[in-house]
Amino acid sequence: MSDTRIIYGFHAVTSRLRQDAAGIQEIYLEASRQDGRARDLGKLAAERSARVIPVDAKRLDGLTGNARHQGVAARVAVAALRHDLDGVVEDAGKAALLLVLDGVQDPHNLGACLRVADAFGVHAVVAPKDRAVGITPVVSKVASGAAETVPYITITNLARTLRELKEAGVWIIGTDEHAEVSLYDARLEGPLAWVLGAEGEGMRRLTREHCDELVRIPMAGTVESLNVSMAAGVCLFETARQRKSRPAG
Repeated sequence: MSDTRIIYGFHAVTSRLRQDAAGIQEIYLEASRQDGRARDLGKLAAERSARVIPVDAKRLDGLTGNARHQGVAARVAVAALRHDLDGVVEDAGKAALLLVLDGVQDPHNLGACLRVADAFGVHAVVAPKDRAVGITPVVSKVASGAAETVPYITITNLARTLRELKEAGVWIIGTDEHAEVSLYDARLEGPLAWVLGAEGEGMRRLTREHCDELVRIPMAGTVESLNVSMAAGVCLFETARQRKSRPAG
């Protein structure tokens, strides 16, 4: 039997219905919900031949660990995404774009990072096994379907993985608020991996030492830093902007 996970919330369940309805085993909908949102979900599920089971709120609380499920959850097959980092980089070629997270343990931050990664065409999100939250129901909900479309690859040794990426021709760029080079002055072409640390601690020293370049995000206001998902969005947007204006040759 294939691995399964519980996802919940209307965004996450609707996204999975649209992307891969065949991977949904069952949808659990709170029986007391008779509003338009619930009816729309039921209609979409019928169109995609997905089974909807009316349940009470207590059953949903149990399935989701008392999370804010909005009255809907689903048991889904874990998407068969490629989790071979070498293969991902090789297949992507000169356009390879990775997001490496060092120390992100908050599921809301990881979910938001996956959502941003999906939006900007990141080929994989990479994180160390011992400093990562993993894909949880909360992550899936916040990611709004991106946890099912972006490979999330956990590795044993981040420093070694960064060395191997360098050997494969991937340029490693880390973010540092004290870096001399501005994000807008960095050249973001060719195979590239962005490395971001969690707010507070930031990147570990060894991770920083394995970066080819450090850049800072210019901040014009009184706020000194952004959380990791916001920073990822800014860096990936600038990468996409530069690549569109200077296509890889």
